[in-house]
Amino acid sequence: MELLDAARSRRMVRTYDPARGVPHDTLTRILDLATRAPSAGFAQGRDFVVLADPGDRERFWAATTDPGAAPDRWLTGMRTAPVLVLCLSDPSRYLDRYAEPDKGRRPRDESLWPVPYWDVDTGMAAMTMLLAAVDAGLGSCFFGVPPERHAAVRTAFGVPEDRRIVGVVSLGHPAPDRRSPSLRRGRRPLAEVAHDGRFGVPWTGGTVTGGADPREPGGAAPGRAPRSADRPPC
Repeated sequence: MELLDAARSRRMVRTYDPARGVPHDTLTRILDLATRAPSAGFAQGRDFVVLADPGDRERFWAATTDPGAAPDRWLTGMRTAPVLVLCLSDPSRYLDRYAEPDKGRRPRDESLWPVPYWDVDTGMAAMTMLLAAVDAGLGSCFFGVPPERHAAVRTAFGVPEDRRIVGVVSLGHPAPDRRSPSLRRGRRPLAEVAHDGRFGVPWTGGTVTGGADPREPGGAAPGRAPRSADRPPC
């Protein structure tokens, strides 16, 4: 499947066919593709706990839900997923990586990072799984774990304290389900989301040229700040 088709057909699937599992080779391929998602400094600070065994999945739902409450429609549907992948980020790998000589020996201090790239990169890996699932003919969904349930999840699956729980990817063959009511909000148009050179200037498309920006001498786009030596990690 072409990337364009996968991106346009991808949706969050909340109900799965419990009679159809995910082949081991397919799951391995999806996980392998996720390891190829970008990461700052090639730190690769992410881990995936794969819950393909029914007992493991039951432990996850037991750790994240109230046993005394009746399951709502969302939970009833999501519990049919044959695979859950717990996505964890590892800040220490980034702090160690950027303390190395080629990255400027930055202090190992999370507060100096304007954005938690360990979480961003783990999200990129999760997005890669979602697209890989479409390519494999599967459905998928990304969802979060309530903060008050993180400790129970750590205990259930032996997650170290230095890992952050970013979210969970569910995988399986989609079953018929209603469309999410949130889709009624509509998709924001490209001209509203993309800004041309300066915030508030709508992107209108057209030919993109390489090399220097033709709009200003020296190639600097109007309103665009020069690159700083103290730029964000890459």
